[in-house]
Amino acid sequence: MKKLFFTFSIVCTLMAFSSCSKTYTCECVTSYTGGSTTIAPTTTTTTITDTKSKAEETCNSGDQTTTNVGITAKTDCNIK
Repeated sequence: MKKLFFTFSIVCTLMAFSSCSKTYTCECVTSYTGGSTTIAPTTTTTTITDTKSKAEETCNSGDQTTTNVGITAKTDCNIK
């Protein structure tokens, strides 16, 4: 009984300190405004294998807004 309890305690401790990595899909949509022509939005996807919070952090680091020659490109990234 003591061995069973000891083994169970070790397993629970290991589970408490381990984080679960999963595969997440990061989808980034870039939309364009300004200028005299219409530019269709573009979508890119990236696979991230990590914990959910770290995957969200990595994905959200792709958010950006840039302006060049009067055209503004806004990229918005989210976990799907």
